[in-house]
Amino acid sequence: MLMSMQAEGLPLPTPNATGDELFRLGLLYSTGQGGAPLDYVSAHMLFNLAAMRGSLEAKVYRKELSEEMASDDVAEAQRQAREWLAQG
Repeated sequence: MLMSMQAEGLPLPTPNATGDELFRLGLLYSTGQGGAPLDYVSAHMLFNLAAMRGSLEAKVYRKELSEEMASDDVAEAQRQAREWLAQG
């Protein structure tokens, strides 16, 4: 979640973040490394945004992650991605 990203002390991605930057942040959340909590919703959101910004790797990771997530969680990740885009 966007809120958990802030609460855990990791910076929110800036509106001008590149696909590669968003992908790397998504990796942290998908593995629970680098100070990020293990959070598939945040990881999916970041992979989704990274894919929109041209990261081919993010498309692969997003697909794999979505297969392990409940459909409600995927929908929440998509909602958060839209919210992030609207704030940019």
